[in-house]
Amino acid sequence: MLPGVYVAATGTPTSLQQEMAALLYAGRGSVITGLAATRHHHIRCPVTEFVDVLVPASRRRRDAAFVRLHRTTRMPGRSQQVGPVCYALLARAIADTVRGLDDLRDVRAVVADAVQRGRCQVLDLAAELMAGPDIGSALFREALADIADGVRSAAEGDLKDMLAGSGLPMPLFNAKVFAGEEFIAMPDGWWPEFGLAVEVDSTEWHLSPEDHANTLARGRRMAVHQINVLRVTPRQIRTEPAQLVAEIRVALEGARGRPLLNLRTVRTAKPLN
Repeated sequence: MLPGVYVAATGTPTSLQQEMAALLYAGRGSVITGLAATRHHHIRCPVTEFVDVLVPASRRRRDAAFVRLHRTTRMPGRSQQVGPVCYALLARAIADTVRGLDDLRDVRAVVADAVQRGRCQVLDLAAELMAGPDIGSALFREALADIADGVRSAAEGDLKDMLAGSGLPMPLFNAKVFAGEEFIAMPDGWWPEFGLAVEVDSTEWHLSPEDHANTLARGRRMAVHQINVLRVTPRQIRTEPAQLVAEIRVALEGARGRPLLNLRTVRTAKPLN
């Protein structure tokens, strides 16, 4: 499979066999990172044919076939071992992954998925951002700032980008809305002074009957408390931005002068400040 590494089986090697071969080739103490490690942690990320491996900076060995070696003075002090394969912990794996991506939407998607699923904390990712190299970190920094603002998906990031150039006020992303102590909803976008919410309806997050029922119940609670809701799809944000901006502008203008709703808003914390 690789110089000095052989597989005693026929057929196409599995991903696990490739990862084992990569570590054998890289040498003792090496750790799988990047996309392969991120995928191991069940975070959605772009598909790759390569296996990225961290090795000590003093090690002299070249990339070979599907193995990309990354010499570093920051070898992980902790890792996750599954059988003979050693993976970087998720925050490090994501940091190494996104520094190799060149599209903000892809970077947002990986970072947001990890945070949305509760698999990784923003503070841990921020620590990796600060400790790692500056090269390739600009999109990582921007994505983390968006996540700290409350953005929790690539579609919500697209919504933020769309509104940023529109001249419209920016909503709060994923703020919690209460009536007294009763939790009402956590809209994707929320303008509390206008009583207006925008929800990005994606089938990705509403595939089960339980998810669908929860969505309907949230909609009823918002209606009871007189919250106006605009529902959009990720596709509309990408393909019909001018129309959506116009609709949001009309909704905001129509809400001017409306008495403030007797609701309490708790903003998403911004731990990067």
